[in-house]
Amino acid sequence: MSPTVSVIIPVHNGSKTLRACLAAVYAQRHPVTEVIVVDDASTDDTREIAAGFPCRLLTSDRNTGPAAARNRGIRASAGELLFFVDSDCAPEPDALGNALAILREHADVACVHGIYAVQPLFDDGPVEAYRLLHGHHWRLRNIGRVRTTLFAVCVIRRSVFAEVGLFDENLRASEDVELGDRMTEEHGIVLTDTVVCRHDDDSHLGRLLRKQFGRSQLLIPVALAERGPAGIRANGPVGLLSAGLVPPAVPLGLLDPALLAVPLGLLVLFVVADPGLLRFVIRQRGPGFAVFFYGVHLLVQLAVLAGAVAGGLRHLVDRNFGPARVATGKPGR
Repeated sequence: MSPTVSVIIPVHNGSKTLRACLAAVYAQRHPVTEVIVVDDASTDDTREIAAGFPCRLLTSDRNTGPAAARNRGIRASAGELLFFVDSDCAPEPDALGNALAILREHADVACVHGIYAVQPLFDDGPVEAYRLLHGHHWRLRNIGRVRTTLFAVCVIRRSVFAEVGLFDENLRASEDVELGDRMTEEHGIVLTDTVVCRHDDDSHLGRLLRKQFGRSQLLIPVALAERGPAGIRANGPVGLLSAGLVPPAVPLGLLDPALLAVPLGLLVLFVVADPGLLRFVIRQRGPGFAVFFYGVHLLVQLAVLAGAVAGGLRHLVDRNFGPARVATGKPGR
């Protein structure tokens, strides 16, 4: 007999994408037992959209973040397996079936998560294209057995939460990464390119940079709490370091034009630090787009570095900023 599957979709102001997300969930070739939409205090017509589908809608009048929304969905669900889908994602029809196949074939695997497609859910321009190309590539680069969980599109055994606890509600970002760190070797994690979703990503540069700065503030607190080696990383240390050195190196050119070779050299190092990414971008969109890609990529890396520094300093003065380091309860049935 096939295991029961509960789909959990946390959402906040998801009116643009929720209809496409739910349509994709109900179009899965492998049947699902129940679909639970957890509305985290939306102020748009998210609830009305959810009401147009045969799903269960849980609502809140106070925004508590994705960790708390997912926990509420877990407690309300009954499935042996939980299929988490972000509201801005539309899984391909075979996503759930492919994840279940991996769980059947490998008894020691407890969690299977997938990758973003290169094609967007809605085409909103070049900034979104940058995001999807980068997001697809770094996930593809890490497929296989991993230590990190990413819950944009993810199937996990319910028993995991009974043993390691729920999501840390103290975190507004990296809550899935922190959960994966609490999973032991007995709860294997697989990142696969057979579980694919189309994603509606950030399309406005300013909004993207603000989000990256905010989310990156938790990088150092979460890393300090990790029990083992770092898991999946979207950006390599050489690329981050060279990006961070470009701005302070630019003023050298004011002292001597010949010294402009220093920031230019750092820019070259930044671009070639991940040659696979460079080849991938050129192959997908051509050299012209690659110039745009790396211009945006540089700004994103600077936002990540600035956020990490700000978050590290914030953690020094407030040790409550970061993981709570305690399990957040157990799932109900």
